[in-house]
Amino acid sequence: MAESFELGDLSDLSDGEMRCFENIGADGLVVCRVEGELFALTDNCSHADTPLSEGRLRGHGLICPLHGASFDVRDGTHSGPPAWEGVPCHAVTEADGVAVVVMSGGDDDSPSSDGRLQTR
Repeated sequence: MAESFELGDLSDLSDGEMRCFENIGADGLVVCRVEGELFALTDNCSHADTPLSEGRLRGHGLICPLHGASFDVRDGTHSGPPAWEGVPCHAVTEADGVAVVVMSGGDDDSPSSDGRLQTR
């Protein structure tokens, strides 16, 4: 089941910048602007269970601050080790000064039991 969340006016978010929305989804949401377009990912590294919003944005790559795992903001895929899987990516629209994200229900509210490092 998809759920929409209004993020407000993100016109002040410049290219190469990101903003964290801690209260959206089980792990929060990180929204990035790259080449004028907004992208949203679940704010949790699939490798180390740490906020991606504390990392660096390099082009379309969002790099985890803990071990350097990199995720493509366009689709959430990982670029290789140390991550072994991507992170959920969510559709963002921007109209009339308001950004809205649609989360598809892919976030799991249960704690990790798959061997990920727990850092928070």
